[in-house]
Amino acid sequence: QVQLVESGGGLVQPGGSLRLSCAAPRFTLDYYAIGWFRQAPGKEREGVSCVGYSDGSIYYSESVKGRFTISRDNAKNTVYLQMNSLKSEDTAVYYCAANLMRSSCNTGAPIQHEYSYWGQGTQVTVSS
Repeated sequence: QVQLVESGGGLVQPGGSLRLSCAAPRFTLDYYAIGWFRQAPGKEREGVSCVGYSDGSIYYSESVKGRFTISRDNAKNTVYLQMNSLKSEDTAVYYCAANLMRSSCNTGAPIQHEYSYWGQGTQVTVSS
């Protein structure tokens, strides 16, 4: 059962930008840390970013730090991932997920098995 809904993916040229959105139509994201993960063809899914609920904690993987910005609008029950200076290696299916075990991202890289609710993913393709 899909709990989260991602949108905003697409085809973009290298150096371009996209903003991904993660919405939860049927439950509140309040109190949960929200993570963004991605899976490229032939590779394992990796956590790229995480945002805490109210403590301001944010995590970025080294591969996206300085280019991606995660944010959340609690009033809109939505989390965003602004992706700038996109590279071909950013091509992947991007997933958002809710961590029902934690409200903070102060422990570093998001741990996949802690995330209970997932979206179905949105494809991001960076190519000229």
